[in-house]
Amino acid sequence: MKRNLLIIGAGGVAHVAAHKCAQHNAQLGEIHIASRKVEKCQAIIDSIHAKGNLQQPGVLQAHALDALDVAATEALIRKTRASIVLNLGSAFVNMSVLQACLNTGAAYLDTAIHEEPEKICETPPWYANYEWKRREACERAGVTAVLGIGFDPGVVNAYARLACDEYFDKVDSIDIVDINAGKHGRYFATNFDPEVNFREFTGRVWSWQGGQWTASQMFEYRKDWDLPVVGRQTAYLTGHDELHSLSQHLDVPDIRFWMGFGEHYINVFTVLKNIGMLSEQPVRTAEGQEVVPLKVLKAVLPDPASLAPTYTGKTCIGNLVRGTREGKPREIFLYNVCDHAESYREVGSQAISYTAGVPAAAAVLLIAQGVWDVRRMANVEQLPPRPLLELMAEMGLETLVREDGQDLPVAVREGSAQA
Repeated sequence: MKRNLLIIGAGGVAHVAAHKCAQHNAQLGEIHIASRKVEKCQAIIDSIHAKGNLQQPGVLQAHALDALDVAATEALIRKTRASIVLNLGSAFVNMSVLQACLNTGAAYLDTAIHEEPEKICETPPWYANYEWKRREACERAGVTAVLGIGFDPGVVNAYARLACDEYFDKVDSIDIVDINAGKHGRYFATNFDPEVNFREFTGRVWSWQGGQWTASQMFEYRKDWDLPVVGRQTAYLTGHDELHSLSQHLDVPDIRFWMGFGEHYINVFTVLKNIGMLSEQPVRTAEGQEVVPLKVLKAVLPDPASLAPTYTGKTCIGNLVRGTREGKPREIFLYNVCDHAESYREVGSQAISYTAGVPAAAAVLLIAQGVWDVRRMANVEQLPPRPLLELMAEMGLETLVREDGQDLPVAVREGSAQA
């Protein structure tokens, strides 16, 4: 039986996910896209038709929705008869959309932890502050809720699970490395929603080290990494969503997240932070108007979607995993490389959105197929990783594993004739 899909959000990741779901709509029913601005939803639908990305004739429909309104979201789920809801809106709407899914029985997916606009960098583990409080409700209702299914969080969680299950007897450390070696040609821009982007880096940096939470400051720790395709890159220790579930679900004492930043980004970021432009707290202008500096900054920076046409270069995201196998030390790097220009040619998006949107669409298909329809709340590392990684490879994101200088597709299992 086909299962209608409702995508909430009309940003870059929703654009990619909608294209990818349309490319596989033979396995789905109707596809609906909802956002506050219905014209943005319609623009995605128009682009799907323009690219010829609808696998077979089917319903693609746009809707206006304030996803913070639980009753309105519930009504739209019922109106569209959606049994799967892919929440790709702002992280501020997670709990509202999740509640609407609980009220209707629809499966729920998102790509990031819920946030409250006035709070930054809460006490870890962040999931325990919001989504995990609805675990029992999901179980009682038999509602599937897959949390954090972008690339990071998401695919890197699957990499961690795969490493623990198949490559190691004991894992000592996981270092997640996220590098964007692409160039967009603008003086300064963020690759996804500026408000969300900056909020990640203005508070304390939480990492999981020695089996406990360790706090540091942004840009306090840096490290150079020699990576496939993109070469030698500098990345900084920062906090990120996946640490907050991996630390609780895997028996690994050290789990860190490293993100690449250029000197220019750091310089501009530092100035903006020091003059108060990254604050989420409202201020009053001389004319008496109340504004939030971070929202003003978002309004004047380039729309991340506008970067796609001229973006060049590649991304490399992966997990460096260290541990032991059969009593011997072992180190592997599970990773993906994505090309900005190729992403744009296929779906009209840059690689940052592509790497988040493809896994989300793959997870929708896995729920529709019943493989991930677990009728409870789960983070990605609590689900079988191979179905996700193998489907993603078919959809445009292949996973490779590097060990001792050799790179192999992760589909080539250890012990096979090709390995």
